[in-house]
Amino acid sequence: MDAIRALGAMSGTSLDGVDAAELVTDGETITAFGKSSYVEYTTQERDALRAALGRWPGAAGVAEAARVVEDAHLRLLDGFARPEVIGFHGQTLAHDPAGGRTHQAGNGRRLATALGAPVVWDFRSADVAAGGEGAPLAPAFHHACARHVGAGHAVAFLNLGGVGNLTWVDPARPMAAEGALLAFDTGPANAPIDDLCQRHAGTRFDRDGALARQGRARTDLVQGLLRHPYFDRRPPKSLDRDAWNGTPIDALPPTDAAATWVAVIAASVARALSQCPAPPERLLVTGGGRRNPAIMAALDALPVPVAPVEDAGLDGDMLEAQAFAFLAVRVLRSLPTSFPGTTGVAMPLCGGRVAGDTGALYDPGAGARQGGERHMAGSRSR
Repeated sequence: MDAIRALGAMSGTSLDGVDAAELVTDGETITAFGKSSYVEYTTQERDALRAALGRWPGAAGVAEAARVVEDAHLRLLDGFARPEVIGFHGQTLAHDPAGGRTHQAGNGRRLATALGAPVVWDFRSADVAAGGEGAPLAPAFHHACARHVGAGHAVAFLNLGGVGNLTWVDPARPMAAEGALLAFDTGPANAPIDDLCQRHAGTRFDRDGALARQGRARTDLVQGLLRHPYFDRRPPKSLDRDAWNGTPIDALPPTDAAATWVAVIAASVARALSQCPAPPERLLVTGGGRRNPAIMAALDALPVPVAPVEDAGLDGDMLEAQAFAFLAVRVLRSLPTSFPGTTGVAMPLCGGRVAGDTGALYDPGAGARQGGERHMAGSRSR
């Protein structure tokens, strides 16, 4: 397949809104970055999504949340020229890989029909069904990014969304090669601070880290939280957005709670770096957390150079959306989207559903039609 123009869309666990970005790619290398845009959820939409967090299909409020997600995506994606394929992540409401299930609200069939373009969606379910963590999925794109920016040695990408996740990349090795990628969730990131701000001030997030910078971190609570078994588990591993609800940190005054969560974020990233095969040449930070000066100041104490991904010529606001454009093309080509080192799945696996007519873009030998959709859930090593 030649490089094609793909459009990716991401709605993260911070529940702020939807990012969309174009990418020209063959699913292995990045040819060009294109237009990007963002739409913010309204207060009513955000409330509907919050009400459905932790719920599974069929539960109260889930259908309404899915409609919110689809409508927001349609508002945003309709402003782009028709792409050759769309990668639609949906909104994660619940994630339980130990129980063999994950739930991203939003139906790709509706988007494919409304936008007149094929949509790849439900990226995580096949991985979880095969025994993987189902997350993170951006590492394949991070590998392509490391090569695109000319990284000569190991580099790490830290995404600070609702949950923190780290990708360690050896760009000298092919993506599917053993030792090329290690990825896992580091621990909490923006979600507990965002929820704190919502509860106590009615604001969506700690703008400029102002709340955290007024407080004092409780070191004993940081150390206590880091004794949770999750942090000693060998990666790959993943977390639900609300895994840390109800900790003693939530009982602190808001300023001290925010400062303590910032300290937890930095300490959990330090622990994550110690689980990598070798120290990365630098840690490139993406996601909303890189805009919080309190978090970035805490990360400066890490034993590796830390910088926002913009220092490498990448767009930290759109990296996740670009990743799902990249993954959509990989699904069309039946290339792996997750690997033993990224989700713990036994073999490299191509997972996702394809809605709509892909025409010549689709390899008819790669998947079976079921209910009008092509299901791409085969393991393959390359």
